[in-house]
Amino acid sequence: MIIFKNVSKLYQSDVIALKNVNLHIKPKEFISIVGRSGTGKTTLVKTLIAEEIPTSGKVIIGGWDITNIKPAEVPVLRRQIGVVFQDFKLLGKKTVFENVAFALEVCGTDRSKILEIVPQVLKIVSLTGKEDRYPIQLSGGEQQRVAIARSLVHRPKILIADEPTGNLDSFNTQEIMELLLKINEFGTTVVLVTHNREVVNSINKRVITLDNGTVVSDQKVGKYLI
Repeated sequence: MIIFKNVSKLYQSDVIALKNVNLHIKPKEFISIVGRSGTGKTTLVKTLIAEEIPTSGKVIIGGWDITNIKPAEVPVLRRQIGVVFQDFKLLGKKTVFENVAFALEVCGTDRSKILEIVPQVLKIVSLTGKEDRYPIQLSGGEQQRVAIARSLVHRPKILIADEPTGNLDSFNTQEIMELLLKINEFGTTVVLVTHNREVVNSINKRVITLDNGTVVSDQKVGKYLI
């Protein structure tokens, strides 16, 4: 599903963000990527969604070598990869329904298809009945659920969750993690990037640890080591 072959990323020729990273993430896996700030986690995510191009090495997703992806192909790639961030990135003047629908509208999806898909993904994230609410009327956990629903509208094979619980309390953190695990059970590969030691230690999934841009640990069923 996801293969990194000797991937390195340098900034300004002397700042090493990633160094000879080799990874193989299988379909339907749930993995956590952990490490201190500045260890390369964000750069790793950016290479997955083609926001950054490796200085050397190859990144392959689903058999597609995206290392030198053409700009016109980037939207196609990103429809296969859902991304959820810490800060939700919701549109404040749009309702829950409209926020989720917007991800389909920008791709030119037919209105009838939008009316079919949006209720389905809102049901998955347990927001049925809150379609007409605005972000300000939702809790932090509910806002993150909207963001997750939006990431699912293209039925992505991969979901990247970059610090998805960073702005949430412990109760909402638990609910979001249960939702990500449920999505994984549906067959979606989930890549969780997090600083949350308790979350990583509680889910008993594969843990990849980065330090100074290098993979220093890859545990099949692991713990937060750093």
